[in-house]
Amino acid sequence: MTRTYTVERRRLASLRLDAQWLADSRSGSPADTVRHLLAQQAQDFAGAKWSVGVRTPGSTDAAVDAALVSGEIVRSWPMRGTLHFVAPDDLGWMLSLTSARTIQGAAGRHRQLELTEAELQHAREVALAELAGGVVLTRDELLDRFVAAGIPVTGQRGIHIVQRLSLWAVLVFGPLRAGAAGKANQQTFVLFDEWVRSPRTLERDEALGEFALRYFTGHGPATVRDFAWWSSLTLTDARAGLAVARDRLDELVSDGTSYFAARDAGAAASESLHAGVLALPGFDEYLLGYQDRGAALAPEHFELIVPGKNGLFLPTIVVDGEVVGTWRRTLTTKGVAVEPQPFAPLTSGQARAFDAAIADYAAFLERPLLSRA
Repeated sequence: MTRTYTVERRRLASLRLDAQWLADSRSGSPADTVRHLLAQQAQDFAGAKWSVGVRTPGSTDAAVDAALVSGEIVRSWPMRGTLHFVAPDDLGWMLSLTSARTIQGAAGRHRQLELTEAELQHAREVALAELAGGVVLTRDELLDRFVAAGIPVTGQRGIHIVQRLSLWAVLVFGPLRAGAAGKANQQTFVLFDEWVRSPRTLERDEALGEFALRYFTGHGPATVRDFAWWSSLTLTDARAGLAVARDRLDELVSDGTSYFAARDAGAAASESLHAGVLALPGFDEYLLGYQDRGAALAPEHFELIVPGKNGLFLPTIVVDGEVVGTWRRTLTTKGVAVEPQPFAPLTSGQARAFDAAIADYAAFLERPLLSRA
């Protein structure tokens, strides 16, 4: 039975820090972290790896790469038409709930690109033939195969073809391929059925309940509208999923709004607020995990995080659960330099804590920390 608690709004951010494994050190692997959050936005590949690392103390950028190479973590478009990291066995059942809406949402763009269903089916056949037997191809190599089969990939046609095949669970991103000297590693594609060896198969209601339970456990407290937005489910399906999972969650009421979180979160609401400073990447789930971001970000600061409302989220400085600034990094052959850009000057204690946070970031990259401007 769901237990209901009344909480002050300022506690929502503190409880989210705990749910997202940002408040305390957690043992485990990068794959454990991704599985806990169910999905982590990964369109910014380098930033997404730090999103995993900041929640997995002692891990490194190379360790996240290794989890991708081994298939412990996969990258695809499970929801919102946006790339995410997910556990491989979760990807199939998530797509079974979300892919139809994502495909419907892309229909207008496909018409603009003159990309037809016949061409997409042809591309499916080409991909199945070219990748069968464990073949691994980079994006460019795969697109070359489509061109050779008479399927144009100019403009954005190529990425839309690849995305559609991923939504159909034909393709999934595969192991990283080492780049040439001085070049970044290259992402590759493989056949879904060959790379995801043990997919979970869930009935629709069971899958909706799993979606809700995992979201509210890894992101809560959050509202059902937050869940619907994050998952790209309809509000009706989001509510259906919550109904299935509700007796395994706590309900927290703040200012008349119901939020849902992991069991025992309500009891934790009476504990001290979490204190500390974080250096989070852009597109981190701490902000991107909710439709309403007001618990952590003051409305007047939104355009400082997303300049010009262009959809590109900058890395953030988080103090005691509140976003108080942004930061930027510069990578060189000698190491990494970080420049904080707080909305207001940090206190001396906050500045020292930020130094510790970026030292952790440099350790994750296994690079010397050069300076902090």
